[in-house]
Amino acid sequence: MPMIRAIRRLTLSCLRPTGSGNWTSRSRFSQTSTENENIKKGEYEYEDPKSEDEVVNVVYLDKYGERRPVRGKVGDNAMYLAHRYGIEIEGACEASLACCTCHVYVHPDFIDKLNSPEPEEEDMLDLAPFLKENSRLGCQIVLTKQIEEIGRAHV
Repeated sequence: MPMIRAIRRLTLSCLRPTGSGNWTSRSRFSQTSTENENIKKGEYEYEDPKSEDEVVNVVYLDKYGERRPVRGKVGDNAMYLAHRYGIEIEGACEASLACCTCHVYVHPDFIDKLNSPEPEEEDMLDLAPFLKENSRLGCQIVLTKQIEEIGRAHV
């Protein structure tokens, strides 16, 4: 008997700078880590911002329409940040792109701010129930400061 999971909607999302002037939505956990070698998956999101310059405000919207404003920081993974604040996004594969349990809807005003999903993310999204054009995997959304002004406009 198939099990249908409630899908959470994410109001804000953003990209991660690559250093070459481009942006990526790839999880920092799917890449080899040199800067965060000693940080386990999800631990970074439990650290507070070191300065106000790092703060990125995000609003999560649950399936009942309840808004949950969260104070994140540059580099936070949207799925692990949600876990820190008790927002229900499953994430069974721990951001390894092996499932679609962190499926979220990105607000239509912000979906164009993200790069197109990588082929691996698209493969997993194909398995997600209730797939929409603004569907993304929460584990592949990494916060940047660029999104802060958008957050103020919609909080």
